[in-house]
Amino acid sequence: MFYNDWDIVLNEELNKEYFKNLLNNVSNLYKEKIIYPPKKDVFNAFRLSYKDVKVVILGQDPYHGEGEAHGFAFSTLNTKLPPSLKNIYKELYNDLGIKKDYNNGNLFDWVKQGVMLLNTGLTVEKDKPNSHKDIGWHEFTDTVIKKLNEKERPVVFILWGNNAREKKKYITNPKHLIIESAHPSPFSANNGFFGSKPFSKTNAFLEKNNIKKINW
Repeated sequence: MFYNDWDIVLNEELNKEYFKNLLNNVSNLYKEKIIYPPKKDVFNAFRLSYKDVKVVILGQDPYHGEGEAHGFAFSTLNTKLPPSLKNIYKELYNDLGIKKDYNNGNLFDWVKQGVMLLNTGLTVEKDKPNSHKDIGWHEFTDTVIKKLNEKERPVVFILWGNNAREKKKYITNPKHLIIESAHPSPFSANNGFFGSKPFSKTNAFLEKNNIKKINW
């Protein structure tokens, strides 16, 4: 299913009955409704190999507006930035003084450096956030986080929003760093996302562990 080491890491999970049912269910939903991201992009987050993951940014579910989601959490190929990404860019500027181009929401440069952009749910119905919360994705991404927790090399887990923070209980390896806050959505960004400085904290931790920092 994947074209890298995730196939081996998740082999047992991919063969479970619930996961096969989930894929079948999702496939049917694509035929019946407008679902994001495009079907071919659902597992894009796993294009970053397991062995190369240094940082996990965990969000809720894909953008639910037309042309926004492409399978990498918070990233978009749309030139009009979703509000959550605007707030991420604002925090990046306030944290590290890095000014991003507001016409470019493609975060694949982060992925290439070892940042896994993952949501707790991998699909969503158009204009209905969290609509696929209970169809099985959360069981799957629980396992993904558990597997990442097993990594020997230290990993930074950035948990944005309540759905992401629910996964904290699976991050038990003392080697790793957890950075958690409210979601960058306009509805919650002022409740602790702004000022959380996730980018500088991540790089300080990576440097302390002799891991190349991220060029945000």
